[in-house]
Amino acid sequence: MQYIDNIIFLILLVAGFGLFAKSLQKIYRNIRLGHEINRNDRKSERWNTMARVAMGQSKMVKRPVAGILHVFVYVGFVIINIELIEIIVDGLFGTHRFLASVFGHGFYSFFTATLEILALLVVIGVVVFFIRRNFYGVKRLTMKELFGWPKHDANWILIIEFALMMAFFKMNAADWVLQQRGVLPELGSFPISSTVLGPVFSNFGDGFLHFTEKGAWWFHFVGILFFMNYLYYSKHLHIILAFPSTWYANLDKKGKFNNLDSVTKEIKLMMDPNADPYAAPAEGAEADVPSKFGAEDIFDLNQVQLLNAYSCTECGRCTSVCPANITGKKLSPRLILMKTRDRLEEVGRNIDKNGKFVDDGKKLLNDYITKEELWACTTCNACTEACPVLLDPLSIIFEMRRFLVMEQSAAPQELNLMMTNVENNAAPWQYNQADRLNWAND
Repeated sequence: MQYIDNIIFLILLVAGFGLFAKSLQKIYRNIRLGHEINRNDRKSERWNTMARVAMGQSKMVKRPVAGILHVFVYVGFVIINIELIEIIVDGLFGTHRFLASVFGHGFYSFFTATLEILALLVVIGVVVFFIRRNFYGVKRLTMKELFGWPKHDANWILIIEFALMMAFFKMNAADWVLQQRGVLPELGSFPISSTVLGPVFSNFGDGFLHFTEKGAWWFHFVGILFFMNYLYYSKHLHIILAFPSTWYANLDKKGKFNNLDSVTKEIKLMMDPNADPYAAPAEGAEADVPSKFGAEDIFDLNQVQLLNAYSCTECGRCTSVCPANITGKKLSPRLILMKTRDRLEEVGRNIDKNGKFVDDGKKLLNDYITKEELWACTTCNACTEACPVLLDPLSIIFEMRRFLVMEQSAAPQELNLMMTNVENNAAPWQYNQADRLNWAND
């Protein structure tokens, strides 16, 4: 029975990482429902972008207060969980503070002291974010699209991170007091927990301190596994997916729309007086005509757009700078990504239930995203510029508008008039082609 703790630890470890791997596999499968897009060019620039934006948080600090606090929470939480290596070894083999034997006493003391300072910064960050989100009234964090689960999710993450840091301090404080009494070997330095909780814990006996230290240790370990598996249901997937999202980001100049090769070839054919429009394709050549123009559902989007939907942090920076939203229009770029993710998840559940996708009579267009939202967009790219992880909600809007125009001829009357003028007059305005240069006469 002496190994019962190690066996329980191993079972939890395998179950926790197994469930996490299963969730990642499901996300990967759902993203692959989109069509492929080649974003493996300019590799050095992509590595640079990922390091600068995802790891370096360069776009977050454009709003200094929120940005610096986010850096505290992100960097602190990630580095502190390096200690998970030590927890895993200690849990499997019954050792105590295994990394001390690897680092040496001097460096291990520096390491643990650094973790404590980072943990304090994480606590400060999550407390400020909780107050800011719930009591300070930042407009982009109190919009109706965040009512319900999105608001609860954001708060739960902050509460979980706070609880994990408190368990970390309790574990270290109890350990430190036992070290001072000579019960445990002196390993590590704990400037925060020894100062804040040490005097309190000094009033308790060794048995209680052992129980507290071990209880906090188990809570921290199980809490990390819970947090890891909760990510699948949370907007905080961006902790992981921000890295591939920034790697596969669109590096072209903002505002440059993609032209369909099939349409370009057809127009060139129309303009070539020597072309035979009825000529058969060359032998071995495939007709480069898409089955559908634009996007009606998630299957019509590309894999990077679906990755973007999963990577959205729901911070609302895109919506806060959207001129359509600011002037009271229905459009919210954040909500475009959230609705795309909701539809993607619905399709995923359909596949889980039936083994393959069975038509459910729903589409991303109309059932999730309305035409009113799509046509409110001015294509100004303010949303793509504001996004801290380089997501592109505009590309989804553009593809869905392309479907409305090219598949359903459902453009607003103003656009139809303009396109008719371009077709007839080679200009957006309604005048004869012969009069096009009259403006230069004066």
